[in-house]
Amino acid sequence: MNAVQQALIHLTRTNGAVTSEIIKDLISDHASKAAKMRSLYKRYKAEIDGVPIFTRTFDDENKINNKLNNDFFSDIVDTKVGYFAGEPITYGLDKTNYTGEDGELNEVDYYKHLGVIDKFKIHNNIDDLDAETAKMAAICGYGARLCYIDKDGHERVINIAPWECIFISDRSIGEPQYALRYYTIIDNGEETTRVEWYDYTTVTFYVLRDDEYVLDDTEDAKPHLFERVPLIEFPNNDERLGDAEKVLSLIDGYDRTISDVNSEIEQFRLAYMVFYGAEITKDVIDEARRTGAFSIPNFDGNEKAEFMTKNLNDATIENHLNRLEENIMRFAKSVNFSDDNFAGQASGVALKFKMLGLESKCIISERKMTSALRQQFKIIGSAWAKKGTDIDFSNFVFQFKRNFPLDIQSEAQATALLRGHVSEQTRLSLLSFVDDAEYELDLMRKEMEEVGAVNLDLFLDLEDDGDEPGQET
Repeated sequence: MNAVQQALIHLTRTNGAVTSEIIKDLISDHASKAAKMRSLYKRYKAEIDGVPIFTRTFDDENKINNKLNNDFFSDIVDTKVGYFAGEPITYGLDKTNYTGEDGELNEVDYYKHLGVIDKFKIHNNIDDLDAETAKMAAICGYGARLCYIDKDGHERVINIAPWECIFISDRSIGEPQYALRYYTIIDNGEETTRVEWYDYTTVTFYVLRDDEYVLDDTEDAKPHLFERVPLIEFPNNDERLGDAEKVLSLIDGYDRTISDVNSEIEQFRLAYMVFYGAEITKDVIDEARRTGAFSIPNFDGNEKAEFMTKNLNDATIENHLNRLEENIMRFAKSVNFSDDNFAGQASGVALKFKMLGLESKCIISERKMTSALRQQFKIIGSAWAKKGTDIDFSNFVFQFKRNFPLDIQSEAQATALLRGHVSEQTRLSLLSFVDDAEYELDLMRKEMEEVGAVNLDLFLDLEDDGDEPGQET
C-alpha cells in the first residue's frame, strides 16, 4: 500500500484530519517521481545537468571528448504539441441541452452562457494555457492546473509545475478528494518547504519547521470558494508517461555515436603520426599539436615520420545512425516533417497513414484532456452558480483540430460525391475546415433567402434521361 492509499484511508476515518506524518509520507513517496519530472524538464530545456552527454567524462583527460546533443527529446514534444494543440481548442455548448420539447432553442440562456465562457477564456488567456498544459503533460507525463478567485472576483486558472502536485483520490470516484502542492520557500532566512493542502472547501497552509509540518502562522486557512478540489491533473495517458520517456536510451545512443565520430574526426585530423627510428616525447607531440610540425634531431637518413590514415567506416556509422533515428521516431510515435516522405505530391490520405502513430497518441491525449477540462468546468461552474449562472459541466463540448495542412481540393471532391447519399449536415461535417455543420447550414439558408434563390445543392440531382435542356418529357 503506497502513501496515497494510506493517507486516503486515514483521512476518510478521521474526517479529513491532516497530520505532519501524512504530509511527510506523501512528499517522501512522491520524491522520486518529482525528481524524474524535473530531470525530464531540464532535458527539454537542454540544460547541462539535464542531458547525459553533456556530463560524460573519460579517464584520459587528453582524449578529445566532444559532447553533441541531438535534441530528439524536445523535437518529439514540440511536434506533438504543435500538431495536437497548435490550433486552439474550441469551447462550446451542446445545443440539444438548450432545446425544448417543441424543438425551439432557448437562445437567451444559450448565448448568455456562451458569453460567460468567452469572458473566462479571455481573462485566462486559455489558448496559450491549453498549449502549455499539453506541453508539460508531453514532457512529464501529466500537467497540473489550479483554479482560484482573483482580487476582482474573477474565476481564474493557472498552470502549476506537475512535480509540485500530489493528488489523493479513490480511483473509483474519478476525481481527487484532496490535493497537495508543495514548493520551496525562504522562512526566517532558511530554505524550507511550504505546503498548500486542498479539500472540497478549504485551502490550509503548512510549513516545515524542525522536521515537522506545522500550520503556517503567516497565512490562515481560508475557503477557496469552489465546491471541489481546485487542483486539477491533466494526464498525458493512464501510465503518466511523457512522450519521449520510452526512447531516452536510443537518444543517448545517438548522442554518443555522433559525439564519438566528431571527436574521432577532430583527434589529430583523421590520422595518427608514426615515427621510425626516432624517439618522440609527449612534449614534442604537444608542441606538434600547437604548431603543426615536427623536428627530428640527429637525422642520419634512417629516421622517418608519416601519417597513418584512419579508415572510418562511414557507411556502417551512417546506417547505425539512420536505424537509431528510425527507431526513436517509431517508438515515440513521432514524425520528422523534414523527411523526404513528407515532400512532393503525396496525398492527404497518404500523409495521414504516415502520421497514424502520432494521431493515435494525440487521440489518447485528447480524451484525457477533455476529461480534465470537464473537471475544470465542474469546479469553475460551482463559482458561477453562486453568481446566478448555472452551467452544467456536462453541456460543454470541446473540439480539437489538428494543426495539419489541409487538402481542401480532395475533401471537396469527396464530399461532392456524397451529395444525395447522406444528409447535408453529415456531408458538411466531413469537411475539416467546417467547425459546426449545423451553423454552416444556417448560414447557407440565410444566404439563399437574401438573394431569393433556391440552393439546388440541398436537393437530389435528377437522373440524366438524355433530354435536351428545356425539352418537355
